[in-house]
Amino acid sequence: MVKLIAGRKGTGKTKKMISLANELVEKSDGNIVFINKNHRLMYDLRHKIRVVCMEDYEEITNSDEYIGFIFGIISSDHDIETVFIDSILKHADVSTEDIPGFLSRLRKINEKYKISFVVSLSAELSELGETVKDFEMLSE
Repeated sequence: MVKLIAGRKGTGKTKKMISLANELVEKSDGNIVFINKNHRLMYDLRHKIRVVCMEDYEEITNSDEYIGFIFGIISSDHDIETVFIDSILKHADVSTEDIPGFLSRLRKINEKYKISFVVSLSAELSELGETVKDFEMLSE
């Protein structure tokens, strides 16, 4: 399953993702990965959650490379249950035009590997249009 949290900057998307990840890790049988732009959230997440900071991987410059990076994470840990991706539009020059293809590829990864994704987007639902109609929205 691919779930989305969308809204403009400052609406609490990251805080909600942190809360969801911390709750999930306590009842999960698998591993949780939280991908963030920087190291800022490292101490807000429980120690059992693997935090990946994208500023450590500046060479990832587009959504294709980002998907490849996700496959690398998956191949190194076959027990991943959920991947949280915070503020995808701030990573690797991913734009709103890239989101439909990106989400479609996440859905295929979910179907093949049974890994859930929670993705936050710093955009209004109206900006995303039809892109998000087939995904569960966790934002209000």
